[in-house]
Formats: sequence, C-alpha cells, structure tokens
Amino acid sequence: MLEAYINASMQLARFEALLDGASYYGSIPGLRGVWANAETLEACNRELQKVLEAWVLIGLEQGRSIPPVGGIVLHHV
Repeated sequence: MLEAYINASMQLARFEALLDGASYYGSIPGLRGVWANAETLEACNRELQKVLEAWVLIGLEQGRSIPPVGGIVLHHV
C-alpha cells in the first residue's frame, strides 16, 4: 500500500528550473512540506521521493492524518 501511495504521489509531482539556472525545485501539491531542491532534474526527482517516503513514515508514526492520493488512503495502525 505504501509503495502504491508513493507512486501515485510522485505522478502528481511538479518540477521547475530555478532562476539560478543551476538547480531544480520539486514539490507535490496537497502534501504540505514535501519538496526538494537539487542540481539536476533527475536528482531532484530522487530527492523528492526520499522526502515523500520519510514524510509519510514519520507522519504515520506520529499518528498524523495523511491526505489520500489517487484513492489510496493510509492509516496509522
């Protein structure tokens, strides 16, 4: 279920080249605090996925509500 959530969330990711011309910014709309910055688009994508995974796991561990994505709902157990 976690893998499906991560994959669905990454499908929503938005990336942009920053004005410095040397880095990229990525975020996932609706998932507050999930963002990354890196020198290449590929590195930014990898970093964003790492941030997302940590955000979900920490959120579940702390009993926070994780917003549903693509019909996938995660619950703390």
